[in-house]
Amino acid sequence: MNNMAIIAKAAEAGHGVSINEAFRVWLRVALLSFGGPAGQIAMMHRILVDEKKWVSESRFLHALNYCMLLPGPEGQQLATYIGWLMHKTRGGIIAGGLFVLPGAIAIMTLSVIYAAFGNIGFVAALFFGLKAAVLAIVLQAVHRIGKRALKSRIMQGLATAAFVAIFFFDAPFPLIVLTAGVIGYIGGRADHPAFANSGGHVPSSGVADRGSLISDEQRNYAKISVSQSLKVASIWLVVWLAPVAALLFFLGESNVYSQIAVFFSKMAVVTFGGAYAVLAYVAQQAVDNYHWLKPGEMLDGLGMAETTPGPLIMVLQFVGFMAAYHESGALPPLLAGALGGLLATWVTFTPCFLWIFLGAPYIEQLRGNKALTGALSAITAAVVGVILNLAIWFAIHAIFRQTLPVRKLGFAFDLPVLASINPWALLLSISAVIAVFRFKAGLLQTLAGSAAGGAALYAIGLISVAGVR
Repeated sequence: MNNMAIIAKAAEAGHGVSINEAFRVWLRVALLSFGGPAGQIAMMHRILVDEKKWVSESRFLHALNYCMLLPGPEGQQLATYIGWLMHKTRGGIIAGGLFVLPGAIAIMTLSVIYAAFGNIGFVAALFFGLKAAVLAIVLQAVHRIGKRALKSRIMQGLATAAFVAIFFFDAPFPLIVLTAGVIGYIGGRADHPAFANSGGHVPSSGVADRGSLISDEQRNYAKISVSQSLKVASIWLVVWLAPVAALLFFLGESNVYSQIAVFFSKMAVVTFGGAYAVLAYVAQQAVDNYHWLKPGEMLDGLGMAETTPGPLIMVLQFVGFMAAYHESGALPPLLAGALGGLLATWVTFTPCFLWIFLGAPYIEQLRGNKALTGALSAITAAVVGVILNLAIWFAIHAIFRQTLPVRKLGFAFDLPVLASINPWALLLSISAVIAVFRFKAGLLQTLAGSAAGGAALYAIGLISVAGVR
């Protein structure tokens, strides 16, 4: 038995949770991972901290703080981190892999149905209604995160600056995150009170840390050598980038699969702040630069991701599917689309294992570091502004049929043409917002109600296939 196996066995013996039991729990977590990052984190907190008592409250929050600072879906990374704490690399792969699997299967199935039947009036009407729900859900995310993160004028200023920079001036998202992180890091080191918390991403349960299987005092997972780090980095870089290099070598840079591999590999490095924060940039690139799909199709894809378990960033599988579907070449379109979707999923989620397995041992040694907490707080505030940008971008393309590009004096944004407003899209959007904010409708209720509204409008002849796409 090698050293890694001995360590894994020792860890399992220390907390008493078998790998088979962990598999069942992680599968349950994956199947219940609806509601976006906030809902997924709250659900994992309830199961892993309150119910199973696998990790203490503070260990859970520390892991979450690190995952929030990483590019990629924090929900999957948090599951991978805690799976690693429980059963080392094997546990992390199981937890992170299962977290993605149900959503990947569901999105692939829905993508095939959408590509094959999306132009049928009734199906198109369902997705027309889903767009309204997506707008309401994104606005709810702005309100929810903003309420917890923007508790000082400094944080409100960061959020405002981030929104203005990305919406009106098309500032690069990584630059916004980096700037906010540096400000927060400096503020945290200076012990400024505005940077003293992580934005309240997880509600406090009141459960004491004592009694958890992995408590605050345990540091046996923090030991790792430089040689081990290099080995981990080498393995996961090859797993991630070898397919990308092969596609570039055999198919060339202009091939759609090479473009998918390179573009989403880049996104895996810069997608800080979760799915909402980066989707506006992805949508703009996929629609305006690569012409892989239309704005309405992008909204349809996000609607799919909202209705299925797993990270919202799984919508990138839909984007990859549609890109390859529209440029299928000699392959059958549905097969080409499936390959494009799987490729986008691979290069999006594989790097998450690299970030966790390489960084977690060191992060475990930095629990309680004020500078890191400050960086997280500032990034979270900036992300609120970026999510607001996403909400407005979606609203413009869902409610208005036409936009005019404004590119003067440094400005770079799309101005909606008021005369092109779609009154039925506006009505459904207002109804979804009222349902979410006034009547506290749940995620699935809002999605189902909006989809039913779109179908009803189509059934009584108020919208046509041309009007929904």
